[in-house]
Amino acid sequence: MLRFAVRRLAMLVPTLFGLSILLFAWVRALPGGPARALLGQKATPSAIDAINKAYGFDQPLVQQYFTYLGSLLRGDFGSSIKKHETVLSAFADKLPATVELSILALIFAIVVGVPLGYFAGKRAGSTADATVVSFSLLGTVTPVFFLALLLKYVFALKLNIFDTVGRQDPRIEATHTTGFYVLDGIINGQFGAAWDAVMHLALPALALGTIPLAVVVRMTRASVSEVIHEDYVRTAEAKGLRTRTINIRHVMRNALLPVITSLGLQLGLLLAGAILTETVFDLDGIGQYLYEAIRDRDYPVLQGFILFIAIMFTLVTLVVDLLYGLIDPRVRES
Repeated sequence: MLRFAVRRLAMLVPTLFGLSILLFAWVRALPGGPARALLGQKATPSAIDAINKAYGFDQPLVQQYFTYLGSLLRGDFGSSIKKHETVLSAFADKLPATVELSILALIFAIVVGVPLGYFAGKRAGSTADATVVSFSLLGTVTPVFFLALLLKYVFALKLNIFDTVGRQDPRIEATHTTGFYVLDGIINGQFGAAWDAVMHLALPALALGTIPLAVVVRMTRASVSEVIHEDYVRTAEAKGLRTRTINIRHVMRNALLPVITSLGLQLGLLLAGAILTETVFDLDGIGQYLYEAIRDRDYPVLQGFILFIAIMFTLVTLVVDLLYGLIDPRVRES
């Protein structure tokens, strides 16, 4: 198992190196530039040249890349051109909001998706099965920003049930110890603040959670429909075990195995896909900060944040690979 883990870790190095090259080239290919974004209509050629020279953007691209790579190897991810804070500190400050949103979205996908997938899998080929699968696919075909705006309009503006802006009501007395507002409220005994944070996250999590919902439903459905025809299930039925016992101990326990091992990948995708959701609901997380960096052509933030997200996604993938290796020894030989 150790050799398997080392082999997977060794694959991260060329992956991240290749990503750094592609990321550097993509950022430099964006129209405009940091100087024009900073100066706006006051962007005279001499002012643009001065900013480009100050940040080294006037150097050849190859030289700029190796300077950037050398900084990465020293653990220096640069500083924001617009906000003058280090990329590392900004990422650490914005990460809790995005993680909270992604976890709550994943919980929604599991709580709704697993029962729907089980229901459809037990009735594979029926009208109910087709209805459930079609319903789950709505989350895939509906753009996240459109669904977010629709939820915001109906449940926040019209019905006034949920809050629409920010992570927490600023009038609430709350102690922020870890940056995770829900967790902070619980560990500090400020349950009202924790609940308010949940209410602020409800609509964004619902919008974002539709992305993994379809995956959870389809995987659970396919797994359940396969497991219910296995010999050990028929043997349990022949022994006269209660239906509830068969469903829990024999069907669900085995059917959820591939679903559980895929949840890590879904979490990685959610972390990377929260930009539009955070922007619509004005959540102060990675997504919104990255959106602002794209608008401002803030090269260091773009490069640093996307690289951080890629590292997190890669590490999550590694954990999933290791779980597969633990579950199925044959994977370790691949």
